[in-house]
Amino acid sequence: MTTEPPRWFTSSYSNNGGACVEVAANLAATHGIVPVRDSKNPHGPTLALAPDAWAAFVGGVQQGALTP
Repeated sequence: MTTEPPRWFTSSYSNNGGACVEVAANLAATHGIVPVRDSKNPHGPTLALAPDAWAAFVGGVQQGALTP
């Protein structure tokens, strides 16, 4: 049995200013998680979010509900 590795990507909305997160959405269907990590520290801690939690977060950002 092989384990699918995460395929990390940074949002196309990122301006390369260093305050970015990377997401491996490819694991949502097969493993039921959406790993998220700091792009500046790829070997650091990773958050493993449920797909519905990730979708709610992205929806909140898109609606402007999570602005500083």
